[in-house]
Amino acid sequence: MQLTGLHHVTAVTADAPRNYDFYTKTLGLRLVKKTVNQDDVSAYHLFFADGLASPGSDLTFFDWPVGRERRGTNSIVRTSLRVGGQNALAFWAKRLREHGVMSGDIAERNGRAVLDFEDFEGQRLSLVDDGGAGDAHPWSRSPVPAEHQIGGLGPVTLSVPDLPRTDAALTAIMNMQDISAFEENGREVHVYSMGEGGAAAEVHVMIESDLPRARQGAGAVHHVAFRTPDEAGYRAWNERLQELRIPSSGPVDRFYFKSLYFREPNGILFEIATDGPGFATDEPLETLGEKLSLPPFLEGRRAQIEAGLKPLKTKEEAAA
Repeated sequence: MQLTGLHHVTAVTADAPRNYDFYTKTLGLRLVKKTVNQDDVSAYHLFFADGLASPGSDLTFFDWPVGRERRGTNSIVRTSLRVGGQNALAFWAKRLREHGVMSGDIAERNGRAVLDFEDFEGQRLSLVDDGGAGDAHPWSRSPVPAEHQIGGLGPVTLSVPDLPRTDAALTAIMNMQDISAFEENGREVHVYSMGEGGAAAEVHVMIESDLPRARQGAGAVHHVAFRTPDEAGYRAWNERLQELRIPSSGPVDRFYFKSLYFREPNGILFEIATDGPGFATDEPLETLGEKLSLPPFLEGRRAQIEAGLKPLKTKEEAAA
């Protein structure tokens, strides 16, 4: 029973219109689903992904009126995004500078070339050269040339004060393998791999025992989700957590995929999610994200929900 890779990363923004601008216009991702947080319908849940809204390419955001996060440990501290080659990284270094984005220099991490940067709220991101090994489905309307577009999620980095309990969760519960370790800025980092491995199927765990516990807010990651391909695997994971007496949400139907939530021992929220049925379930693939989508159980409240949401686009953009 194996997880096959990263499914999505969900983070927090306090400014949905600016968030939409940054991730579509600066990073060139596609808004593939404009919906609401199913547990808090006053808040957008925005999904940005590749041209086909592929599982493993989703970077999503809850829009909550909160202050900035307090950085620290017991948290997800970096989300990587895959690109295909050194030329792509050079393109992105220039593009980020031109757009006034806070970024570093192209460097190496765990044997791969990377470019670290932050969005306008301090969301810590990194572009990673996947060597052309990952799937890529460009979006024809992206402002970024197809050959340089973001292909999907790369390694996600967790910060914990000590390794053993998180190691046990990743290996003994989730069947990942501790395949290597490296040092970054004097910190020990362990690399865990799932499925067939590669940049789209890694979790990096950084040991930071000297930091305070993080407090979530704008710029923070809320949770990371891992892929299970079908409902049979999903049911098996639910049974496994029950057998091991791991507290969890139990099965949750998110309409676009099935979810199962639990926390690793340091409190970081994990999700296991199915690849399907996908975002084209309730609207055509060609027009994903252009209108507010609601799961059937919320459709009867559409007028009330829409009235409580701020527009993402200007009137001119909406009319175009």
